[in-house]
Amino acid sequence: MKSQLWVLVVSFGVMFNSCQTQGTIAPTSVSPHDKPAGIPETSVDTTTNQTTTEPVEDSTFDPASISQEVFDTTKGEVQALIEKLNLIIRNRDYEAWVQYLSPSYKTALSDSEFLKNASESSRLKNQNIILKNLEDYFLYVVVPSRANDRVDDIEFISKNRVKAYTITNKGQRLRLYELEKTAGNWNIVN
Repeated sequence: MKSQLWVLVVSFGVMFNSCQTQGTIAPTSVSPHDKPAGIPETSVDTTTNQTTTEPVEDSTFDPASISQEVFDTTKGEVQALIEKLNLIIRNRDYEAWVQYLSPSYKTALSDSEFLKNASESSRLKNQNIILKNLEDYFLYVVVPSRANDRVDDIEFISKNRVKAYTITNKGQRLRLYELEKTAGNWNIVN
């Protein structure tokens, strides 16, 4: 069962990565998660996907400018957020979950073409599930795959934007979320 869930997670992540890099969703067999340490990073998040015009990285931002204190504080905030999201997801609380999505990300996940393509996954097709809206995406994609995430590390990509990672037992660094802090609150942006 766990291996089947992993295949599903990989399949969705690949579709989402394709959308991010090509503007459309195209199923592929490439792993959706980050790499073992020392291999160039390819980031994919299985719960999130958006085609966005938001800057992913501030070209003048230097991650070394983040103090250890700010890093530790931010990591603690992100870990607490992910624990809260895990509970929301386990409780299947769509209304609470959607509040953590940035507006552009919410729009991207609600896009009918995105939902149509996401419905083409083998798991959803085998269960005759067709995603009609963002709530369907939450219930049939997010809930089965994202209820027990753990943040082991973060990476600053701008002053208020981080990538959250988990480290597997095999040492793989997997990206969970890309988050941005605006008006004092963390939101999922990618």
